[in-house]
Amino acid sequence: MRYSGFRVLAEGLFGNRGWKPVWREPEPKAEYDVVIIGGGGHGLATAYYLARNHGITNVAVLEKGYLGGGNVGRNTTIVRANYFLPGNSEFYSHSLRLWEKLESELNYNVMHSQRGHIILFHSDGQRDAAVRRGNSIVNQGDDAELLSVDQLKRMIPYLDYEQTRFPIYGGLIQRRAGTARHDAVAWGYARGADARGVDLIQNCEVTGIDVQGGRVTGVQTTRGAIRAKKVAIIAAGRSSQVAAMAGMRLPIESHVLQAFVTEGLKPVIDHVVSFGMGHFYISQSDKGGLVFGGDLDFYASYAARGNLPMLEHVMEAGMTLMPMIGKAKILRGWGGIVDMTPDGSPIIDKSPIDGLFLDCGWNYGGFKATPASGWCMAHLMATGESHEVARRFRLDRFTTGHLLDEEGTGSQHNLH
Repeated sequence: MRYSGFRVLAEGLFGNRGWKPVWREPEPKAEYDVVIIGGGGHGLATAYYLARNHGITNVAVLEKGYLGGGNVGRNTTIVRANYFLPGNSEFYSHSLRLWEKLESELNYNVMHSQRGHIILFHSDGQRDAAVRRGNSIVNQGDDAELLSVDQLKRMIPYLDYEQTRFPIYGGLIQRRAGTARHDAVAWGYARGADARGVDLIQNCEVTGIDVQGGRVTGVQTTRGAIRAKKVAIIAAGRSSQVAAMAGMRLPIESHVLQAFVTEGLKPVIDHVVSFGMGHFYISQSDKGGLVFGGDLDFYASYAARGNLPMLEHVMEAGMTLMPMIGKAKILRGWGGIVDMTPDGSPIIDKSPIDGLFLDCGWNYGGFKATPASGWCMAHLMATGESHEVARRFRLDRFTTGHLLDEEGTGSQHNLH
């Protein structure tokens, strides 16, 4: 079924009785060419691009809950390509280009809104760092522009420009950045993969990974054993637990990252805005809610909920930047389980076990990476070689010391 304005109008006139399920509910087969553990955005994108780019359709995506019920549905929906270091810069640039044609590619409205992302700076040092970052982004081929305080006051007048503790010196904007509807991205990829013959199997938890003679042979699940020539672990914050089933220990800690949304308000925030002197970022959803988040809860956890001190910390940063936010009522908050690597950059690589592949360690960058992650993981699984924009995301960098330290914090987890 293809979507169009005409189809929406026709269904509205005839009681919406012609819509069909977006994907099938198949029973798992005994064997697949590829099994993907994890039915989130990255897993579904990988399945889609395996079928679309490489013609590999004997694929199963195994999800222990429902499709899109993990981190892809528990984030603040920001899409951007304003990374600094070579390795990350070209990867996220590739991802943004895929985002820009995703809706026409999938024939699905993922509500991609290129409203612009503004990073504020509050000191001479931060301004110099913003200049360096902006030059790096432009050299990569993406857009970045420095904004003066006067320009900011015209664009985002609701900030507190009079504060003396964290004065606003200016900002760095990427106008092609913005937001997308998180669950719609998962549904769009799921629909596209299913249409190409991929089996999407929900309520199917993987309980074991079968390895014989140093090679993966399949998985054990709550719905029976499934043989597979290749297996991909794309399980976000659960990656370490799943890898342990194959006897692997990954360089990952799982932390909770909280996010919040207010009651619906009239349009007031037209961009994504990030506070330079506190880890706080905010945008406004299509429903009118102010969506915002901040720092990790600084302890390892697999609980999809946060703690009160971090909630207060995020609210304090928001109030410092824009006191008007204090008038809004919080509608709900949630936590995503974030897989953090020591250097703040992801892993897309083969594992030491033949036929077992890893896509994990996305830190804060998982949602915006969804298209490129799926594209590059599919390329790796189909060809056996890393895609050119993901060659720095090797697992062995943690033993060789060739880290991709985008966070600038080295190997100290507590400083992420």
